This record gives sequence, structure tokens and C-alpha cells, in this order.
Amino acid sequence: MEPVTLTTDRLVLRPVGPQDTDAVLAAAQDPEILRWTTLPSPYLPEHASGFTEHIVPDGWADGSMFTFGVFLPDGPLTGMLSLTMRSLGTAEIGFWATKEHRGRGYTTEATLAASRWAFTHLAVDRVEWRAEVGNTASRTVAEHAGFSLEGTLRSAIDNKGVRRDCWVASLLPSDLGLPSTSPYLPTRN
Repeated sequence: MEPVTLTTDRLVLRPVGPQDTDAVLAAAQDPEILRWTTLPSPYLPEHASGFTEHIVPDGWADGSMFTFGVFLPDGPLTGMLSLTMRSLGTAEIGFWATKEHRGRGYTTEATLAASRWAFTHLAVDRVEWRAEVGNTASRTVAEHAGFSLEGTLRSAIDNKGVRRDCWVASLLPSDLGLPSTSPYLPTRN
């Protein structure tokens, strides 16, 4: 798939490239990003260049992962967001925010824009969010974006060689007033 750029009222979401390597490297030095994500630690220049020059374009090219840098219109990187295709009709969303741009709703806004795009352009009927138990900032973003918390999965995340429990939540097209590509029959309680 050809990379796309999404815009919101306050943000530009676009694939990162070599011109963004230094910004990605600088942001990924934040201990909070390294603590809660599966990024290598320490995060070195070769990790950043591999990400911007290979991982991001390869994911777009083969349709396995759609990664967006989240930017303010005047240029600064506010975070990173990716949609990774997991199974037919399901994408997993992951994100992080730069330290200086947290708490402003940018990640929630980007999550909604990317999820809408996935529902309308990728034939996705479920966007799934997972985060290590304790990552309350990520959970807050998911909840503000309208994700429904579904529970805790034991030993479901491997973060730097340690198995950890994670929360899981989902967003469906109907949560955003959009049609599904397949019929959905929810369980009746």
C-alpha cells in the first residue's frame, strides 16, 4: 500500500522517513517510553535509522504495519502510532508520546484518526489495544478514544525478555458510527 498522510484539527499523521531519524532517536531516550514499550534499551542511532529507513517503509510496502509519526502542523514530533495487522479484520494499535507533548490529547486525537482510517480503508472491523498492566497513561488514551476494556491477559507481552500481564481493549467501527465490513452478532447477556 502507498503511504498516506492523515490530518486532524491539530495534527498531521504521516509515515516517518530518514529525515525524522534524529527526532525519533531523541524522543526514544525518554525513560518512560523505554519502560512501557518494546523499544530496545538503550535506544541507539542504528535502532532509529533501522526504524525510519526499513521497518516503517517495509511495513507500508507489505501491508503488515502502518506507522505514523504524529506531528504538529509546524513540524515538531509529538509521538508515534502504528497499526499492526494481526488477523483477518483485526489491527493492533500502539503509540507513544514525546515527554513535552503529553497530556494535551494529541495521542487520543491521533488514535481516533488512525482507527477511522483503518475502518474505512483497511477493511478492519476491530482495532485492539494492549498495554502492560500499570501503564495508566496508555490506558487513559484508549479509554478517551472510546475503547472498551475487555480484561487482563496473563503473560501476554514480552518486554525485553520478561513476560508481563497486559490489559486489552477494543474499538469497533460501530463505536465511531461507522459500518462494519462483516456482520457482527454481539453476545446477549
